[in-house]
Amino acid sequence: MRKSIGLVAHDNRKEDLLQWVSFNAKKLSKHKLVCTGTTGKLIHKLLEELGYYPEMELLKSGPLGGDQELGARISADEIDLLIFLWDPMSIQPHDVDVKALLRLSVLYNIPTACNRSTADYIISSKLFKDETYVPIKKDYSIYINRDAI
Repeated sequence: MRKSIGLVAHDNRKEDLLQWVSFNAKKLSKHKLVCTGTTGKLIHKLLEELGYYPEMELLKSGPLGGDQELGARISADEIDLLIFLWDPMSIQPHDVDVKALLRLSVLYNIPTACNRSTADYIISSKLFKDETYVPIKKDYSIYINRDAI
């Protein structure tokens, strides 16, 4: 089953993500890759150099709204997996967007990796290849209905 995979990396983590993508290029080439701006351009160039041409969608740069665009895709059930290598050692000008993106990935229960080890576990999991596996989504409607009272 073809998945839609969100790929994001802060500046200090882009090289880590590129190394991970290079190592997993064959697997990733079978899926749609949805990337924020600069990260997506780097991944596209790398995959072409390696001879892979997956479907790719490039969003805006993270600080210019790309994280929010990706979050919107998650809330619309258009993203199956998120690899977001964020930099825990530096403050980002769009930290609120980063937090919102991670919140949505948890809210919609999509597998999310914030480091290479977790990304390795996810992509090598038998569930990654399982066409019948569907993550269970929690019903949060009580929160919506509660506000209406």
